[in-house]
Amino acid sequence: MSDFESRGQRFVALCMLGILLFNYPVLALFNVPGSVFGIPVLYAYIFIAWVALIALMAMVAESHGRDRH
Repeated sequence: MSDFESRGQRFVALCMLGILLFNYPVLALFNVPGSVFGIPVLYAYIFIAWVALIALMAMVAESHGRDRH
């Protein structure tokens, strides 16, 4: 399998993870009263999940030569 195909499969998996993280059942788990550092729990979860997905996508995009070794 080529590096391009492998990277494409990883991006598809990250897209599916994003759909899972931002879908109703998971969001409902974090829709509780309370706050994290003064931010409502749901908003903190959305921001943290969003940042994590961006970081994972950057890691996949930048890992072009490391997969071969």
